[in-house]
Amino acid sequence: MDLLALTLLAQAWPSYHGGPENIKYSTLTQITPANVAQLKVAWRFDSGDEFEGSEQQCNPIIVDGVMFATTPKLRVVALDAATGAQKWAFDPNKPGAKPFKRRNRGVMYWRGQVLFGFEHWIIRLDAKTGQEVGRLNLKEGLGRDPERLTVNATTPGVIYQDLLITGHLTSEDLPSSPGDIRAYDLKTGKIAWSFHTIPHPGEVGHDTWPADSWKLLGGANNWAGMALDVKRGIVYVPTGSAAFDFYGANRKGDNLFANTLLALDAKTGKRRWHFQFVKHDVWDRDLPTAPSLVTVRRNGKPVDAVAQITKSGHLFLFNRETGESLFPLAERDVPPSDVDGEVTAAKQVLPVKPEAFARQRLTADMVPDPALKEKLSKVRSNGQWIPPSLEGTVIFPGFDGGGEWGGASFDPETRLLYVNANEMPWVLRLVPRPKARGIALASEVYASQCAGCHRADRKGTPPEFPSLEKVTRPAAEVEKLISTGAGRMPGYAQLGEDAVKGLTAWLKGGEDALVRNAAIGGLKYSTDGYNKFLDANGYPGVAPPWGTLSAINLDTGDYAWKIPLGEFPELAAQGRKDTGTENYGGSIVTKSGLLFIAATNHDKKIRAFDKLSGKLLWEYTLPAAGNATPAMYQLNGKQYLVIGAGGGKSKAPTGGSYIAFALP
Repeated sequence: MDLLALTLLAQAWPSYHGGPENIKYSTLTQITPANVAQLKVAWRFDSGDEFEGSEQQCNPIIVDGVMFATTPKLRVVALDAATGAQKWAFDPNKPGAKPFKRRNRGVMYWRGQVLFGFEHWIIRLDAKTGQEVGRLNLKEGLGRDPERLTVNATTPGVIYQDLLITGHLTSEDLPSSPGDIRAYDLKTGKIAWSFHTIPHPGEVGHDTWPADSWKLLGGANNWAGMALDVKRGIVYVPTGSAAFDFYGANRKGDNLFANTLLALDAKTGKRRWHFQFVKHDVWDRDLPTAPSLVTVRRNGKPVDAVAQITKSGHLFLFNRETGESLFPLAERDVPPSDVDGEVTAAKQVLPVKPEAFARQRLTADMVPDPALKEKLSKVRSNGQWIPPSLEGTVIFPGFDGGGEWGGASFDPETRLLYVNANEMPWVLRLVPRPKARGIALASEVYASQCAGCHRADRKGTPPEFPSLEKVTRPAAEVEKLISTGAGRMPGYAQLGEDAVKGLTAWLKGGEDALVRNAAIGGLKYSTDGYNKFLDANGYPGVAPPWGTLSAINLDTGDYAWKIPLGEFPELAAQGRKDTGTENYGGSIVTKSGLLFIAATNHDKKIRAFDKLSGKLLWEYTLPAAGNATPAMYQLNGKQYLVIGAGGGKSKAPTGGSYIAFALP
């Protein structure tokens, strides 16, 4: 690549998180620690697409002076990157359809086309006009009946030459689709290769599952994105847990390649190496984000490596070629499960260094509220790998991390890796799953199939799992949603038409009538919902910090600095600053010495820190929380920082704007 091409690439933000190596690093130097406090809003685009419960998590891309991004309703917009003026918009939704929450974290660009995920489609648009030119159906090619599969595309894949390599979102309960990693030839639209994350007979790892798992079970999918070493032709793919997340009596064994970092040949899909982070996961410890492709120093020499953060708050570092760990690892003994039918792995592995970037064990001295101390005394809390239980097991960090989908950023000059984290305890409790009878009341079908997420009382845990106490959507929409699924919710077409209609009628306030239920059987246990460990005022039930930002030296494994990230405005007004808050979205680091991050869920701020010290240099309050990763580019001699302000997490106010900043 010539000097001009390299310069133009540095001035753009051509792919998700800035480039295939996923380090979120910008070489632009116009904005510096000395002048960052002068940043002003350069332009603002308001989509007007926000609605109750909506989110906007998109990291926009900038190509040839045009910004491509998605809105809360998953319209794709093309904006003049210098002014924010809209050039075109594409709406994949059916006219008049009532919007419901979907997630999209970014779009892709290939040979004059914009590609993005919508439900089970990868839709292809002409980048100049916004006209649809084709689409790929992610339900096809998975080896099962496409009509009974629920898959969604939420995070961009990577493009290698003319191959789109992508994963997909699956349900976390059964029924669930398999998590195959697939490469599509974008010239023909056909699948070029497929890697089975639930191995088929004769494939490596098949013996770590029951023999027929590849036909019946699901999950072990890539929903968090991936990283690509273009020079070596290796794609690094992190996977999630197998379904059902919390009880695995039907999947005895280590369950390779769930919870695994896969190094695959990008041309063929052949496995180069792998590392499994969690064996037989029953804690929902998906790998939450794409890894970062970094170069570190060992014995005075550069070593190309891949860094992967986890929900449990750990950082692993591997040689990019061989998979050898560059920091020491240690096996830990794991207590066995005492839940009927469950067989957990006897040992798990964690790094000895670096130290975890989030606290690992919730103890009574960390809980200020006496009522919560009493609650804590009645559940199990002893750090990582304590199996789920009927009385309740503390998961800390919680189901949302520790590390989250925003991922880490990396500075190639200092070799500091920056990671933001949540420090929220959750309580996981298993409950008997009511048996599904052939003829059952609609409420019994709900208890068997739906209560694990939406709770037995139908209150849910909004916004992730909405309340079903007052369902106002038209019956036809509800029936379709139950049958086909959406987002993290699986489709339940296997219940049969009578059960779907009866369940819909009951949810909408009708009679709790007997229905024919075709989905007989199922797992013995479910959960009582997703429960945060909160005090009476709704704040985390653990002493602060509740969110952090850390800088870790990848040469040594030592921390350069660590600070709380975010605050609750009402607590800050009382003098309780620097508590940290839940945060979603990543950071970007610049050659000029800055680290930019929004992400904080309650104060709605975007901030700039000195990348070497962690000193706060600038902040701005957005119209809604920036639960996304910023982008940085230069156009017409001016450097811009842009962030999507969508809010919506944890009942926070919603928005649908993109805000760009520049120096006066």
